[in-house]
Amino acid sequence: MGKKRGTSATRSVVPTQREVLRDVMLAAGKYGAWMTLRELARLTRYGEASISAQLRHLRRAECGGYVLEKRVREAEVVSSEEHFVVWEYRLTQRRRLVRGGRESRRRSVR
Repeated sequence: MGKKRGTSATRSVVPTQREVLRDVMLAAGKYGAWMTLRELARLTRYGEASISAQLRHLRRAECGGYVLEKRVREAEVVSSEEHFVVWEYRLTQRRRLVRGGRESRRRSVR
């Protein structure tokens, strides 16, 4: 009797563009797959420029500190209409080293 119909204690939260791209890239990375910006755009329906920016953000420590690898796609994989360099990307989680019973992150020297 005290319950109101149509209200819910849990709300569905829409994932951000960065979260969607992170999940897609990590899933592809589990299988060793590399993805181009065009493939990501077709899959997620986000623009290529914003995908590129979000992938850069994922490298930052505040956004997960993921490892973003980039390479030129091989010529036999690129379609005949594309006569330019096509970059492909792979996202992996940064490995953590365990030292003396404590987890620590490996620091890269710049």
